[in-house]
Amino acid sequence: MDKKNALRAGALAAGTTLMMLLMSSPALALNRDDGDDPGTGLSVIETLGLYVLIPIGLFVAIAGLVMVLDKSHQKKDPTSSNIRTEADAKA
Repeated sequence: MDKKNALRAGALAAGTTLMMLLMSSPALALNRDDGDDPGTGLSVIETLGLYVLIPIGLFVAIAGLVMVLDKSHQKKDPTSSNIRTEADAKA
């Protein structure tokens, strides 16, 4: 891709992003709709617990269960376990 096409693509992406930001006005969020009854907001501790600590805890718990309950290390290859390298016969 040459510089002209890269510049054109960048300008198009920037223009599209700017138009999307200008058309989605956050001022409309200040007007309440009929039946709108928002609850109380979350504190910083509640927000961190809900969106950071609980997902990390779930990830650790699932990963721990997978590692503990993994049975693949107990499987043995039946062909290699029956091979003997020393000769039993005596001359």
